[in-house]
Amino acid sequence: MMMMMKQTPLKVFDYSDRFHRISLSEPGGSSAVVLLQNGRLISWKNNHGEELLSVSGGKAISKSPESLRGGISIRFRQFGNSETPLSPRKIFWSLDEDCDSPLRLLVPNSNQSSSSVNLIFKATKEDKKMWPSSFEMRLSISLDLGKLTLVPCVKNTDSKPFAFTFSLCNSLCVSDISEVRVEGLETLDYLDNLDQRKRFTEQADAITFDGEVDRVYLNTNEDIAIIDHKKKKTLVVRKEGLPDVVIWNPWNKNGKAVSFEGQLGGMDYMTMLSVCSGVIEKPMILKPSEEWKARHEIRVVSSSYCSGHLDSQMVLREGGLTNSPF
Repeated sequence: MMMMMKQTPLKVFDYSDRFHRISLSEPGGSSAVVLLQNGRLISWKNNHGEELLSVSGGKAISKSPESLRGGISIRFRQFGNSETPLSPRKIFWSLDEDCDSPLRLLVPNSNQSSSSVNLIFKATKEDKKMWPSSFEMRLSISLDLGKLTLVPCVKNTDSKPFAFTFSLCNSLCVSDISEVRVEGLETLDYLDNLDQRKRFTEQADAITFDGEVDRVYLNTNEDIAIIDHKKKKTLVVRKEGLPDVVIWNPWNKNGKAVSFEGQLGGMDYMTMLSVCSGVIEKPMILKPSEEWKARHEIRVVSSSYCSGHLDSQMVLREGGLTNSPF
């Protein structure tokens, strides 16, 4: 007789009764933590316990989730209404009971290779004071060994069309920003936020950092490689339905690092890099009952880089990335 393995139940922790977090883990030893308060991932650790996300200091956690910075967050704005956006930092997500497997977020047994959670947000009357259109937003988060996948979905539940911009912003831990290069954006046009959003074409074979960078790259490739020379490690971002990419590091601007999300809150600009994938230049327009879905995947790839130029296509092949439909 085959013995049934007992699953360990999901653990939901409480932060001063203000918000909750969901902890995910997979058999290989990696883990992730997501907040229900704002749908922000505040931790992603590999199987060696190394933190891969840059998040503001721990003191902020005991005060309010709204004071947190970094991690992986959502930015969702109604096009043409930038003065009063619906702030994902202030909304509360719930478990998506209509999803096929809403409880796959249980810590998996030996027969499961991943752990996932499905979240949903429905706009309330209060939310509609800031965002007049009715909609539903879903977010699926899946954790595998060496890989983190997010699948956002927005559905128009209103009787009229509406337009929006959307981005998933990743604050990544790096060893030293001056030793990092980003490949996969060569020859592409970008908007320079440091120069009145003027349009330029990327001339370098990779993006490197020796000062503040804040650019929106347009119509980008599916795959982007973030190569960390000191760690001899590469993070590969694969995305679908998210054509634009923001590369941002504030450097030490006027001696005080400030981001478009507020102060870094204790994060060291030398050990973080923000890479956002989204729909930014051309807003998405949804007709009534229409929905939009995208996919955002981050994979850890070992790299033997020591000196000279590293072929990003070789890195992507080493990562074993293949097309993965929704």
